[in-house]
Amino acid sequence: MAEGMTSPGEDLVEKERKKRILFVCTHNSSRSQMAEGLLRALRGDRYEAFSAGTEPTGVHPGAIETMAEIGIDIRNHASKGLSSFGDEAFDEVVTVCGHAQETCPIVPGPHRKHHQGFEDPAAATGTEADVLAAFRRVRNEIRDWILRTY
Repeated sequence: MAEGMTSPGEDLVEKERKKRILFVCTHNSSRSQMAEGLLRALRGDRYEAFSAGTEPTGVHPGAIETMAEIGIDIRNHASKGLSSFGDEAFDEVVTVCGHAQETCPIVPGPHRKHHQGFEDPAAATGTEADVLAAFRRVRNEIRDWILRTY
């Protein structure tokens, strides 16, 4: 077989392999965690989802609560830094907040880098109901984007 060409068996393996997507946000507490959980739940047959932060702090209770409302359990998710993935390769790296887009260090390996920003629900103010409404809105925006994109 000519150099650079793949055999039919190799093409099949590539088509069957799940694509690896890394969602990056500053704190890896809300938007990236929700995106990871949503992609796993909605498109887990085709994608492996991961999330990390440039300055990880912990998973926000509002993210956990509003994801549970739609049957997605992220209680056991942990906030991780990019370094926790070492030299792992990803097919796509998606920044979901502007700060992460500006400060995201180089992620190893060949991949597509993409930005899809969402408002930070953790920055919402007001009553507990107001804050949860912000989390629900952002969760739904992320869900709709994932359904359109993946």
